[in-house]
Amino acid sequence: MLDVLTIGKQIIQHESSSILQLASQLDARFLQAVYRILYCEGTIIVCGIGKAGLVGQKVSATLSSTGSPSHFLHPAEAIHGDLGKIKSGDVIIIFSQSGETEEITRILPTLRSLRISIIAITASDQSTLARSSEIVLPIGRIAEADANGLAPSTSTAVMIALGDALALTVSERRGFQAEHFAKLHPGGALGRKLSLVDEHMRELDRCRIAPDSESIRDVFTRHSISGRRSGAILLTCPEGRLSGIFTDSDLARLFEQRLEHFLDIPVRSSMTLRPASVKSGTRMLEAIAMMGEKRISELPVTDEQGIPIGMIDITDIVAAFPEYSESDAFATPALKVVA
Repeated sequence: MLDVLTIGKQIIQHESSSILQLASQLDARFLQAVYRILYCEGTIIVCGIGKAGLVGQKVSATLSSTGSPSHFLHPAEAIHGDLGKIKSGDVIIIFSQSGETEEITRILPTLRSLRISIIAITASDQSTLARSSEIVLPIGRIAEADANGLAPSTSTAVMIALGDALALTVSERRGFQAEHFAKLHPGGALGRKLSLVDEHMRELDRCRIAPDSESIRDVFTRHSISGRRSGAILLTCPEGRLSGIFTDSDLARLFEQRLEHFLDIPVRSSMTLRPASVKSGTRMLEAIAMMGEKRISELPVTDEQGIPIGMIDITDIVAAFPEYSESDAFATPALKVVA
């Protein structure tokens, strides 16, 4: 009798081999389906019932999140009024292993009368669904992975893979980029990572900023701010561009080394020249990676001319990105440094 681990491996191998076989069989019909979706003037509707319906809901969500507006249509609800959600110019993708499910076949005459483009993902191109469709992507007769060959498993895995292939190929052809993805995913850890530094930085009215020609003493006495301060001061050259950064740790080091006389000479002699910085519009994911790599706690943000417009402080990252405090990456020394 097979042990549990062997059974699990065999199921995964069975499903993966069917997906690989499908990949080798893709032909011009896949290309037609991609361009029908890409140039759809309306909405991409996805339809299916049972397990195929659950696949359809997932594929519809993937389409919407990658730049192709989509919604799911339940065929049983469709025949009770939801067909009103469909309009000329829409494209409908229908998932059905048999292509003969009653709820599916009952809506086909209405779809044809509305001149809706139908893309069928089904076992055979000879089914009722396939014969009513403009484009058929046959997945073939698939042996399910369970011992009895009955429970939808391999067939649904293949459907999801084909649906993802359609959605993501269309997305790539649209030129869908990470910044577009971020706009559609503002919530959660993914949305935060893809957000821009401009959304999380401390703006200048919350930063200490001073000319690099002033003495350290004057920098600290003349440029204090109300409220909670950062552990760094942004320093600028006469043209207003970022020229350096001076931290509380730098000040402590001068006292430790008994260099108090440096307090009354220009701060440029003690500041960090050409500090690491990021431009406005940089994603937080890149900014956090830079802070970790360079082991810094404050990261200036500048405009295209190098003029400072704000600063990312590690304490704000801890508050706004809790997933980093719980991850191995956040626990590394690179992100534990506090100036």
